[in-house]
Amino acid sequence: MGKIYMVGAMKGGVGKSVTVFNLAYSLRKMGKKVLAVDFDPQSNLTTCFGADDVDISIADLMMDVIEDEKLPGREEYVRERNGVDFIPSSIGLSAVEAKLRLEMGSERMLAAILEPLRVDYDFILIDTSPSLGTLNINAMAVADEVIVAVNPQLLAMMGLQDFLKTVKKIKSRINGTLEVAGILLTMCDARTILCKTITEQVAETFQGQIRIFKSKIPNTVKVGESVYYSEPLAEYAPESNACRAYDRLAGEVIAYEG
Repeated sequence: MGKIYMVGAMKGGVGKSVTVFNLAYSLRKMGKKVLAVDFDPQSNLTTCFGADDVDISIADLMMDVIEDEKLPGREEYVRERNGVDFIPSSIGLSAVEAKLRLEMGSERMLAAILEPLRVDYDFILIDTSPSLGTLNINAMAVADEVIVAVNPQLLAMMGLQDFLKTVKKIKSRINGTLEVAGILLTMCDARTILCKTITEQVAETFQGQIRIFKSKIPNTVKVGESVYYSEPLAEYAPESNACRAYDRLAGEVIAYEG
């Protein structure tokens, strides 16, 4: 039975989509079967996969669940790129978010889609929007663990406590098995004083309470280039520091499962 990980953050631009994309391929390199789910109306993860001709997106599936319609066969909406499966998103997910506010049991709609897929994967990774709206509540309601992505900048840090409080509320009210897998520092430039200062602050604040992944994702041009060409670092720049960091992160995630 596969584990479901939500990758979330309170602030945009911290590398969530890139992390889901590259972590999926790093896990795949280690022999794991992975499904990546784009659950963000901005569809950045879908762009990473180079999927620009989406017929059925996660928005369509959510609408089917809301309207009590039968879901299409998974071969119609689960796509594959070089060994990693993914479900694309679309701007239509914004309309879904608005509709969810009026639905009974709205927090369990995504679960109806993903729970039946657990048996086919070792890991399901959900990319989410930088907010605390109904979509993210759905993601937390089905997830086993949350990976919190934070880049070492002051504004990103300011939203961290609020995000963690929300996870705690979802655990107590909706999903009693939800846990924080850890805090992942992304877009790190170890040469700057600010990066070092905030990294130390995170360690001092959460050490012993919340796991802080040893792997830190560096801020390198290779990451941006790989996204531009819709290639994971495992293919575009396998010897880069960023690719090695994602490989180490995958190792940590697998070891954590063991």
